[in-house]
Order: sequence, then structure tokens, then C-alpha cells
Amino acid sequence: MLKKLFSFPNPVNEYAARIVASVVVLLGLTFLITRWGVLLVLLAYGFIARVLTGPKLSPLGMFATKSAPKIFGLKETPGPPKRFAQFIGTLFSLTAVVLYFGFSYVNVALIVIGLLTFAAFLEASLNFCLGCKIFSVLMKFRIIPQEVCQECSLLSLSQQRQTS
Repeated sequence: MLKKLFSFPNPVNEYAARIVASVVVLLGLTFLITRWGVLLVLLAYGFIARVLTGPKLSPLGMFATKSAPKIFGLKETPGPPKRFAQFIGTLFSLTAVVLYFGFSYVNVALIVIGLLTFAAFLEASLNFCLGCKIFSVLMKFRIIPQEVCQECSLLSLSQQRQTS
């Protein structure tokens, strides 16, 4: 039961990921404007919940996975790179929480959230997942073993065939 709870979907609906990224952009921009610390806690909770359990414990993740197929349809993409991207979001959002609440470094927290918001904006608007690209580079240099994401190499091959 715990193994099922602490799993991440594979494949992931790309449209659901973009919905999540859009809301992260909205929360990030709202924090940048208002400096409301509670928004950092919400961001951090969302990333932690999604990296650990996929959408199961994330209200935003559940909303996105349920609504995306109804609104946009289904476009599958490998899960491991998306989970890695959520992990990077977790690191950035937790860093911002510690900077903001632990050290009162509000301006540094603003920079961290600005970077996170920019990365989420790239995903939401351009379908460019910065975390996924980093994952790909780490696989290329064998820092992440190929067996972690067999689908990644298969997806790359099928995309190359489609563009030929």
C-alpha cells in the first residue's frame, strides 16, 4: 500500500504537467508581488507532495490529472524526467522557505522563487521543461543510469522519426 502511495505516474500527461506549471507561475508571481510567506509554504508542500506521490497528495496535481484529459486530451511523456523536475522544484521552494522564514533573507528568497517561476513559465507556455533537459544531460553523461528511463530513449527515437 505504501509503495503504491509513494509512486510517481509513468507516463505522465504532458498537458497536466503544464497545468501544474501554470499554477506554479501564478503562485510564484503572486509571492514576488506580495511577499506573502504562506505562498512559499503552499509551493513547497505542492512540490514535496508531487515528488513523493505524484498527484495523490497534491490537490493541484489531482486537479490537473483529472481536468487535463477532459480539456486538452492526452499527450504522454515519460514520468522520470518530470519527477526529477518536481524534485528540483522541491529544492528551490524549500530553499526559499528556509531563506524567508529561517534567516529573514526575503530578497534572496525572491530571487530563488523568481528562478523557479521562470522555469515553470517555460514549461507552461513553451512546453520546455528545464528539469527534464537537465535529466537528459545527466543521462547522457551516465550520472543517471539509462535503465532509470528506458522510455526516454524510446521517446527520443520516435520524435526523431516524426520530424524526418
